[in-house]
Amino acid sequence: MTMNLSLPTGPAKLDSSAKRSGPEGSGAANFGPKAKKASIALGWSSTEQKNRFLKSYAQLLRENQALVLEANAHDRVKAVEQGISGAFLDRLTLSPARIEQIVQGLEQVMALPDPVGEVRESHNRPNGLKISKVGVPLGVVFFIYESRPNVTADAIALCVKSGNAVILRGGLEAFASNEILVALAGKALGATGMDPDLVQLVPPRPRELMDELLADAAHIDLVIPRGGRDLIERVVSRAKMPVMKHFTGNCHVYIEESASFAMARSILINAKCQRPGVCNAAESLLIDRKIAGSFLPGLIAALLEQGVEIRGCAQTQAVSPQVKPATEEDYATEYASLMISAKVVENMEEAIGHIARYGSGHTEAIVTASLEASRVFTARVDSSAVMVNASTRFNDGFELGLGAEIGISTDKFHARGPCGLKELTSTKYIVEGWGHVRE
Repeated sequence: MTMNLSLPTGPAKLDSSAKRSGPEGSGAANFGPKAKKASIALGWSSTEQKNRFLKSYAQLLRENQALVLEANAHDRVKAVEQGISGAFLDRLTLSPARIEQIVQGLEQVMALPDPVGEVRESHNRPNGLKISKVGVPLGVVFFIYESRPNVTADAIALCVKSGNAVILRGGLEAFASNEILVALAGKALGATGMDPDLVQLVPPRPRELMDELLADAAHIDLVIPRGGRDLIERVVSRAKMPVMKHFTGNCHVYIEESASFAMARSILINAKCQRPGVCNAAESLLIDRKIAGSFLPGLIAALLEQGVEIRGCAQTQAVSPQVKPATEEDYATEYASLMISAKVVENMEEAIGHIARYGSGHTEAIVTASLEASRVFTARVDSSAVMVNASTRFNDGFELGLGAEIGISTDKFHARGPCGLKELTSTKYIVEGWGHVRE
């Protein structure tokens, strides 16, 4: 089954009703009502039907890989013409390997238990009433994000499997890629007897469309912004419905005095350099003073070899003339590029204090051979994920076995950390009696 799609001169076009909109769409008035109507019907869908959709979507992505890559190439050419950074281009880029990872994520979501109707708690009261707390969909999710088209497929899979309709608003830079991914989802929905309006793509221009949808609390139950500070602050200030924030990722790697140098170097380089533009990449190195003299030269050399610009404290600068002085702003910055701040700390107490002051509550890691140090660090560091002898890059829905994620929430209310299926549901109580009346 291959779709009749072509890319003559611009973003991908689809000769199918599954195509939701163009880049200069005419208005937002219909998105919410269509999504709400579709979400009500989805609430009655069986797990088997939702899994058939995921299987069909995965198959379509594999069969139309060349078309997806062509649309993505169009986006990347335009982005390069606009002078975007290397880290931004990496976030935007799809490859056969990344498409296969998307498909594997869909298959993992398909294999996971359905959270809708799941009995989370159950007990019997002394008066004979049976009380059950069960999972229910949120309804309609409005997802606003930037530059990462792989997230489009993740959001579609998670929302549909958890019983929610999703309205997607990606960035202009990824519109051709997102349009193809949404069109394929529409095909898969139709092929499995589900409403294609469960997945709708909002054009990124004009920007007022986003504001109209943020005011539509009658039809949209939750908005999830995933992007830069300006985007998230704009969404929070305008939304009339609850917001689940995927906020900044100022992540730290702390090397404690008992750490192995080889392990510390391996984890640091992976956390900073594997994909420096993503939110779970390390942005700051903290190292215990007791081992700084022996560890820092090798760590700095390894970072410089990878092309990392280092901004550090006086002791870090003393190791290499290539280390620039760090400012307060540097310690608080999510670089999302090959840059890192570095600081020598007296002990773990100072490291925890530094993280509390400058961190964003996203992901922190400790490298240590001490069980006691790991226990103290994990107990006292307030973050959505704390890693012990593992890279910060593991704070990811796919890596944590959630199949995929719609974002990593730095909020504490409703959901925190990678947001998978359960985080896209709420609960309701079911009370069963036998003619009970309250006295």
